[in-house]
Amino acid sequence: MSARYPFLLLLTLISCDTDRKEPQPLPETKAESATVAVPDFDGSAAFRYLLAQTKFGPRNPGSMGHSACLKYLQTELSKFADTVIIQRFTARDGKGDSHQMANVIASFNRESKERILLSAHWDTRPWADQDPNPANRTKPILGANDGASGVAVLLQLASIFKSNPPPVGIDIVLFDGEDLGISGNTEFFSLGSKYFAANKPAGFQVRFGINIDMVGDKNLHIQRERYSDRYAPEVNDLVFGAAKELGLTQLENVAGEEIYDDHIPLNLAGIRAVDLIDFNYPDASNKYWHTLEDTPDKCSRESLAAIGKVLLRVIYAKAATF
Repeated sequence: MSARYPFLLLLTLISCDTDRKEPQPLPETKAESATVAVPDFDGSAAFRYLLAQTKFGPRNPGSMGHSACLKYLQTELSKFADTVIIQRFTARDGKGDSHQMANVIASFNRESKERILLSAHWDTRPWADQDPNPANRTKPILGANDGASGVAVLLQLASIFKSNPPPVGIDIVLFDGEDLGISGNTEFFSLGSKYFAANKPAGFQVRFGINIDMVGDKNLHIQRERYSDRYAPEVNDLVFGAAKELGLTQLENVAGEEIYDDHIPLNLAGIRAVDLIDFNYPDASNKYWHTLEDTPDKCSRESLAAIGKVLLRVIYAKAATF
């Protein structure tokens, strides 16, 4: 996950992008169906997906873990999805090194013209630059929360979509190259989502998108990310409304921080998207973020389940009438 950025700074960056497309307003929400079967979400199964990724070690581009995990993601999603596409590209990181990268695109209910984008980044940070021990700051992180947690939720959702076909089309995109930037400069963060936004597959259209990042923290506390509210307040209303209906306290319907993440390139390309993220890992000290302490023991099944349940409610009980 990239970083906090001052709201006015990012607004300046956005206003300078003269080629961006303005997101179109969403239609008014229709009345929700009285009876809708929403599948259950197994947090333990999602946690197993988190562990499976971390067993490859750090998954920063160019590493052995990166190439092994890419094969795993392609194989796993191919069990469930109608189609799986590997979108390969080359990009430089914040230190000037060039890497081969790959976004993974899995589609479900291909016939439906009403579609939702779900996304997360699968790469991990190549430098533990926030580690309290200076000797660790050039080492790659394991990324149990910052990388594996969002992907784990989406892999479990993919398995659910196979056995419980969703009422709308779903496109899961796992972005590469999200965490290759240098703090204070957005240019080399979110490389995968930037590439995807500029090179969408032919005919790719979605109603809206939901990006998830750093959602495995045992002390999960997600508020309304402020750039999401600037571009897609109705989608945030949908998500946080679903959380309230489920009685999930991990999502609090109040204004939070502004975070530069993979939803920003999507919005600049006209894809209305929100970001669900708990940047305070494990709390306001943020002492596990971009350090070697980002390990599975800091994550929980319950946190993954909370996010999965919210997304399932949005997809099965709300999106078809949104």
